[in-house]
This record gives sequence, C-alpha cells and structure tokens, in this order.
Amino acid sequence: MQYLIGIDGGATKTAVCAAGVNDSFLSYAKTSGSSWREHGARKVALNLRETVAGLLGDKFSQIAGIAMGLPCHGESAEGDLILEQSIHSMFSGVPIYFTNDVEVGWAGSLALVPGINIVAGTGSIAFGKDSYGNAARSGGWSEFFGDEGSCYWIGRKIMELFSKQADGRMPKDQLYSMVYNELELENDLSFIDKVHAKYIGFRKQVADLQYLAEKAALAGSPSAKALYDEAVYELCLLVDAVRNRLNFSGAPLIVSYSGGLFKTGDLVLPKFSGEVQKRGGKLAPPRFEPMEGALLLAFEHFSPGGLEQIKQRLEKSKNG
Repeated sequence: MQYLIGIDGGATKTAVCAAGVNDSFLSYAKTSGSSWREHGARKVALNLRETVAGLLGDKFSQIAGIAMGLPCHGESAEGDLILEQSIHSMFSGVPIYFTNDVEVGWAGSLALVPGINIVAGTGSIAFGKDSYGNAARSGGWSEFFGDEGSCYWIGRKIMELFSKQADGRMPKDQLYSMVYNELELENDLSFIDKVHAKYIGFRKQVADLQYLAEKAALAGSPSAKALYDEAVYELCLLVDAVRNRLNFSGAPLIVSYSGGLFKTGDLVLPKFSGEVQKRGGKLAPPRFEPMEGALLLAFEHFSPGGLEQIKQRLEKSKNG
C-alpha cells in the first residue's frame, strides 16, 4: 500500500494531511511553524519528519510522494537549497514537490480549478493559475513594507488612526475610545509605551488588533469603516495584478479566499464579492483546507489517476 502526504506549512503552525492511494486511510495532524527563516532548515525538516512519522506509524516506509507548501519558499535560492536538502535527508528516497504555501492555499480553495485565491490573514497574498498552466502571485512581500489589506496591516493602521485622533489630526470617534479602554491606557501618550512593550516586533499581536477595528466599525466608527473599505481596495489590487498576468479569456474568473479578515461579517466579504463581480468574476467559498490542497497537489504530481477519487473522499469527509 502507498500513501501520499500534503503539508501546509505556516509561520506559526503547520498542518499535515495523509491519504492512502488505494484505500480509505485519511488522517490529519498539526505541529509548529515551518519557516526556515525563523526556526532554521534542519529544525523544520526534523519536525516535519517526526510529525509525518507520528501520523503514519508503521506506514512511514510506504510514502509514495509528498507535496509541501512552505513559507518563504521561492524567495531565496540559497535558502531553498538548504531547506530542500535538509528535508530530503529526512525523507530519503521519497519524491517531494516543493512550493510556497500560497499555492497549496489556492489548490485547496479551488480544488485545482483555474482561478485566483486570495489570503488575507496575518499577511496578504494572492495566487492564481489559468487553464494553460501559467501561474502568478502578488503580494506577500513583507509586513515591514507590504501585506496591504491584511489583519497585520489593519493593526498598524489602528495605531496610526488612534494617534491622529488623540492629537487632533482627525476627529475622535468610537475607534479612539475603544483602543483607549481596551488597552487600559492611563493617558494618550501611554499608548507609546504599550505599543513598544506588546506590539513592536510581535507580528501576531499586531494582527490580533484587527478585532478592535471590527468592533469599532460595528459600533459605527467612520474611520474604522473606511479602513475596511481601504482593505477591500488593496485586496482587489492583488486580484487585478494576478489576473492581468494570466489568461482567463473564454472562461469565467473564479476567485476564492481564506484568512481571518474574511470572517468579519459584512465588513469585507460582501464588498469584496461586489468588486470581483464588477471585474467579471465570481466569488467562490473555499472548497478545501490548504493542507488538503497540498494533498491534492501530491496526487496531481505522484498519482494523477487517483485525483478525482481523493476529491470525492475529502468532500465526503468534510460533509460527514
């Protein structure tokens, strides 16, 4: 019996999915982050091996292929080489398809169907493929100067809006009072110490501030509402950039999505859907999880004859 593995590696967590090629075996596991920039290539490789071994047990020697979507992959030739060598040493003789984690997100959301997937979670990035096999990505540069439209970007913008409302450059609204109260500030300028102590250098904590913008917008804050409109605009720029580099002529443009920003009720998703429709496209909810997208890529590369069957199995597992 042979088994295929799909891995969705993230900066803070990694999800693994394993399936039998010719049997009903389907199993999942989660582990810590897989960024070689943060953890080092050898530690990432060792953690992936231990996680897969724990998932498969005595079936480990029967792995027929692995598809790995890993953060930062494709962004450094030297880093990719070191990472891939480390991982191959842990999975000796196993064929591996390496890609960036953004492709497994696309593969899961659209089940390998041509279209564009956009991620707006801690960061933001878009990836698409057309029916000719061409691929393109946009965004995902760095939180230091990019990630527009993401939760991290909104967290940074909240800090900017609070400071402007605090010193009179903008009129105060609900956002100002909610930030002041939620962060338990003693006075306006104590915001500086709070930011240095809890947020600068802590990407996830900054992204988590997005909940304050959501809360303020739902309470009627004009500045918070405008912030979400700006986020939709930035996300549409990502979609446009990918679409313009691919060929979707003669076929409907399907756009899917994932990430925490799309879980903000009516603040983002309906507006984003409307903008996609204006571009002649259609918004589609994600069909599978990114780790399942990685599994689909594993079947596509190493057992294409079983691709439709594994889609059906994943669908049945999802609904059952």
